Amino acid sequence: MSEAYLKSHEWARSEGAEVVIGLSPFAAGEVGEVIHVELPKVGATVNRGKPCAEIESVKSVNDFYSPVDGVVVAVNDGLAGQPELVNQDALGKGWFARIKPSVADPLDGLLSKADYEAQIQA
Repeated sequence: MSEAYLKSHEWARSEGAEVVIGLSPFAAGEVGEVIHVELPKVGATVNRGKPCAEIESVKSVNDFYSPVDGVVVAVNDGLAGQPELVNQDALGKGWFARIKPSVADPLDGLLSKADYEAQIQA
């Protein structure tokens, strides 16, 4: 399954009954070397387009916006000791959280990979 994207560079990918979310490789490159990620708490409710995490790099601190509505069922604890995974493997080991979506089609309304790539090249 391919990722779908918010215009603000967050991705979401359906995996069974859950949705995995993270920061796009493009945005990870733009923020620079990630030195800390403040993830949402397990059990927290997240809402599409609303901040749910924070990314700290050597250059800046940025909000991370949830690309889906739902409840956090797991977070990537590996980022606490290796925040650089966001830069090294944004679509793989650098994922942020797993969400139990609150709507039937949680990726509906997000940008396709092709539309997102067209946006970042514009």
